[in-house]
Amino acid sequence: MNGTNWRDFVDATRQEAQAPARKSGAGIEKAMSKLLDKGPQKKGGYQNKRTHFGDKDWRKDISAPPGAAGGGALEEEVEASSFENHESLAPNIWNDGEINPKIGRRLLKIANDFIDGLPVEVNVEDITLTGSLANFNWSNYSDVDLHIIVNFLEVDENLVLVKSFFDNARMKWNNGHNIRIKGYDVEIYVENSGESHKSSGVYSILNGEWIKEPKRYQSSIDFTGARRKAEDIEFQVNIVSNLITAHKNKVALQNIDRIKRKIKNMRRAGLESPRQEFSVENIAFKILRRNDTLGFLNDLKKRAYDDMMSMNEEPDEFR
Repeated sequence: MNGTNWRDFVDATRQEAQAPARKSGAGIEKAMSKLLDKGPQKKGGYQNKRTHFGDKDWRKDISAPPGAAGGGALEEEVEASSFENHESLAPNIWNDGEINPKIGRRLLKIANDFIDGLPVEVNVEDITLTGSLANFNWSNYSDVDLHIIVNFLEVDENLVLVKSFFDNARMKWNNGHNIRIKGYDVEIYVENSGESHKSSGVYSILNGEWIKEPKRYQSSIDFTGARRKAEDIEFQVNIVSNLITAHKNKVALQNIDRIKRKIKNMRRAGLESPRQEFSVENIAFKILRRNDTLGFLNDLKKRAYDDMMSMNEEPDEFR
């Protein structure tokens, strides 16, 4: 592990940022991504998991929805059957409710390599597996959601800054690797130990025991309702795409932020409801993630910003 402590890291990052506004941490967040590019994550070369939309430039088609090549239906429709409950946990991951020992050791190795690649010392409280692979609603779409539990306050009292640091670190790791366990993509998250987790299944890889053992949900999932919610978001994202095509970038960025807040609040409401992962809101979120509407929305934000900041021969006012 890198021996640098947090304060030395922040001081070095401040010098790299060379920005006047630093009290809130905003001035050093951009520089963090540069200084985080070290350690084991540099070995990767996997940069993009997004769906290929085809040769036709869908951005020129005013009617094309997110994820579609030249309009029409989504390139890959998410099937309701992919959300159904199974009688048992994923058999290639679990043995009678206990994680396959080889898989457990491999996940610990991955988590430790991530931690060792960080530029600062971090005290890990636990390493957990959660999400659909720690539940009965696993499918071919499932990811290995590997959560590294850290007390953010032990790092720094500025929780926003610490979260930004870990978000940058995990995004670099996830984008720089294409690790698959039994066909499932491994996704690393860094979770604050004081954060309440809404998942109905949480397994400690570090201690080899269930923190929260899942129960098989007997009721059917309202996929139709979830699909309607997802389609409403997809329609709004399509409108944003049209705004960018028309170079209405300022309005597009405002709408992107609004849609992101809407998605975040929608999922939070679902996870805090009695049905948690099986709520209409959370299933709608999963649909948006699986058909890559979320990735498309992030790409639109980058496109709108870059277009707004670009200048032709004669500078235009921000629109």
